[in-house]
Amino acid sequence: MKILGVDSSGMTASAALVQDGVLAGEYTINHKKTHSQTLLPMISEMMKMVETDIHSVDAIAVAAGPGSFTGLRIGAATVKGLGFAIDKPVVPVPTLEGLAFNMWGSEDFVCPIMDARRNQVYTGLYVLKDAPETVIAQKASDIHDLISEINDYGKPVTFLGDGVPVFKEIILKELSVPCRFAPAHLNLQRAASVALLGEIYYNQGKAISADEFAPFYLRKSQAEREREEMQREGKL
Repeated sequence: MKILGVDSSGMTASAALVQDGVLAGEYTINHKKTHSQTLLPMISEMMKMVETDIHSVDAIAVAAGPGSFTGLRIGAATVKGLGFAIDKPVVPVPTLEGLAFNMWGSEDFVCPIMDARRNQVYTGLYVLKDAPETVIAQKASDIHDLISEINDYGKPVTFLGDGVPVFKEIILKELSVPCRFAPAHLNLQRAASVALLGEIYYNQGKAISADEFAPFYLRKSQAEREREEMQREGKL
């Protein structure tokens, strides 16, 4: 089975191909280019390097949210377009489960945190077995509230994600349980993790048609919040 994995949910753009549980190729960029410029060329170049025709993949796994609104929309448009073009299903992989899966084998709780601005993070808490098992379901949370929840469990935790450099000082100050932070090569989104989880979820019957797929955001965009605020104030 061949699974193409795509993750554009944050600053990182990543594409990977997994065949029967083996990583054949991965292309990851963490740079200030828009994903609309990078994602399709990355996929094309990777498929060329591993000498695989895009039509031979069985499904496309995608980081489905939460994350950057723009990044998620670009990822959704990309995989929907590919899915239609090659007539293959899409496997939605929750972004935070994909991130947590980077730490497969960890005996700690694993807590991915993505910077959601305004002192909030997109987060969840997981135990890693064959796939992430949910302790705290993914949500948008105030960082202080999240730390308080983790303290209540009283177990060691490993943090990863782009929220780590933003909130590391607060975590170290307020957390009362032992903690670690993922190294750089595991800290950000990787399409390899999305593809490997996608293979597991595909076999669990979680694939859907390209037409059915839509990203999930957990909260409204800044533009939507500002519009609602203006409506409440009678400015619209």
